[in-house]
Amino acid sequence: MTEKLFYSEPKTFEWSTEITSIHERDNKIIVTLAKTAFYPTGGGQPHDVGYIDSIRVLDVFEENDEIYHTLETKPVNKKIQCKIDKHRRVDHTQHHTGQHLLSAVCIELFDAHTISFHLGEVTVTIDLEVPDLTDKQLKAIEARANQYIYENRKVKTYIVPEEELSNIPLRKIPDVTGDIRIVEIEGLDYSACCGTHVEGTLEIGLIKLIKTEKQRRNTRLHFLCGFRAIQDYQEKHDILAALTKNLSTSKEEIHGRIEKMENEKREMQRKLDAALNENATYLADELLKSNREPILVKSFSDKSVQDLQVLARQLIANTDKIIILASVPDKRCLIQHNGENDFQCGAFVKENISSFNGKGGGSKNTAQVTFTSDEEMVSFLDFIKNALIAKSPQV
Repeated sequence: MTEKLFYSEPKTFEWSTEITSIHERDNKIIVTLAKTAFYPTGGGQPHDVGYIDSIRVLDVFEENDEIYHTLETKPVNKKIQCKIDKHRRVDHTQHHTGQHLLSAVCIELFDAHTISFHLGEVTVTIDLEVPDLTDKQLKAIEARANQYIYENRKVKTYIVPEEELSNIPLRKIPDVTGDIRIVEIEGLDYSACCGTHVEGTLEIGLIKLIKTEKQRRNTRLHFLCGFRAIQDYQEKHDILAALTKNLSTSKEEIHGRIEKMENEKREMQRKLDAALNENATYLADELLKSNREPILVKSFSDKSVQDLQVLARQLIANTDKIIILASVPDKRCLIQHNGENDFQCGAFVKENISSFNGKGGGSKNTAQVTFTSDEEMVSFLDFIKNALIAKSPQV
């Protein structure tokens, strides 16, 4: 049976040992060692990675109390040197103990119990059995958690026989039977856990709450610990510094400056919309005056499909004709009428568009089509124009 250094010597990252078995499973090389500090996936914590000699360790898992290591290639030597990715292990350890601490604080302050924990490379979350948490509550949780970190409370791990488990004030009763490994944060939390943990809360560094999400009747809380929290702070500081420089303001005034810019943008958009509507009204009048056919087909090289939607509204408000407008830059066209016509815009598009390598659809009164080339759009416009003119007595 492998000696588990990740429990007995949790700060061992390099060691010498021997390979005790090598076998293949699903075309993968899997080995066992006389002793290992490689932590296997379990308890919500991902496995360690690193090297056995110069061979990459891709996965570590546990079966029947034995630790198995999946390697990139088959090892040659029986006696080997092992090295863990220290940064990854420390990150996992900081977040795992940080989660225990955070979960304990959530119960202590707001009786919010943790029902799940996720430790990913980017995202770290706990799901709490409460419908929501206010900003005030989140700030209180963060402050209390960091207070306990600075107090450097001892973190101890030990094995308790199943029959003595009732003497331990566990945060959550485990589903497993037999001897149980307990992780205790001094005076605060007792949890059954198989993961790696710090020896004192100060090693967590800090806890930063990032955001919350609604999860049915529960709340998902995103957080970061230690070096990852510092990196997050550095990135946000860089963003804030760039914003204050670009906007020529201080960090204290940046919120007001952005709010002012948003108000100015809304006012500018309002004026632009008014100008576009005025222009569309004028253009619609000119198009209708110059058109003598039962349909109106027009392509524009200087207008977006959004511009044409405004124009189409003006046109169908003033005519019963079928309107077909095309945006050359967007390679999209609109087909609309005011409902007084029997022509089925969406059905026509659905029936014919595949012949022009286009995509689109719509309803009786309106349809929209997107093309991959200008040539295909021009061909479609000619096709629909000829089709409608041919049946104009019935259109």
